[in-house]
Amino acid sequence: MSPSLPPSFLIDFDSFTSSNDVSSVIPDGMEQQFQFASFSPSDDVTSPFTTAVFGDNSYWNHAAFNVGFWSIVVVVGLAVPVAAFVASFHNIPYQQDDGSWIWSYDVPVAGVKHTAELHGIYIDNGVRWEMYVTKAGDYTDFLWYYGESDRPGTEGFWILKESPTKNHDLLQIDWHRNIADGTGYIKYTNIVPGGPENGGYIQVETTTQTPYDSFWDIYNKGQDNHTYIDWRSKSQEGRVKDQKRFAADNWHCWDGDHRNIVCP
Repeated sequence: MSPSLPPSFLIDFDSFTSSNDVSSVIPDGMEQQFQFASFSPSDDVTSPFTTAVFGDNSYWNHAAFNVGFWSIVVVVGLAVPVAAFVASFHNIPYQQDDGSWIWSYDVPVAGVKHTAELHGIYIDNGVRWEMYVTKAGDYTDFLWYYGESDRPGTEGFWILKESPTKNHDLLQIDWHRNIADGTGYIKYTNIVPGGPENGGYIQVETTTQTPYDSFWDIYNKGQDNHTYIDWRSKSQEGRVKDQKRFAADNWHCWDGDHRNIVCP
């Protein structure tokens, strides 16, 4: 029997776009100023948001801006490996002579055909995964990422390379999920060897807690600064804490309409 595919390694960035598109709080052209490999806006890029005044949306905007930056890194910067993995759920694996299983299929990315081969093989207490991607005339069987998961599919990790032309480690993704209650944890860590943002991360946990059920910790290694976001997914109320942005170590809250309020 083929191993069960682990869950998609995408963070649910849509939770910050469902009623207020993140792109709307990222100024036109600013995406091009982000340094993908460092996971940090370049030094000459400042926050597009002015000092908060009561009644505006600046607290929500700041939270959405930070989440939106990582969304660009992952969804846009990793478009090929993300698309290759998502497509695996719609294909049938075939067992090989060595006991491994291969999902092989074509996947279009930005109108260009790529061929993906996801390899899975049982190991002690789990499954070893490898994703090879081919783009005709460009690269062949590039090992874009690999990882391991336990047999129940409740926890594991991935190691992603940056690209076929920059064949160094880029991201480590650690994940855990409780299938019964739909909760989980995922953490993306910058592991670029010698990179200035090596050790920076975004970590998201979804729980059944109240009043907040989603918790974000975004660590900017270059600035040694954390942005903490607590979020109530259904009502869209939340709060953000960011020492560098607000020059204070206290929470700043918004209501269900994303407008600034005094924290309860």
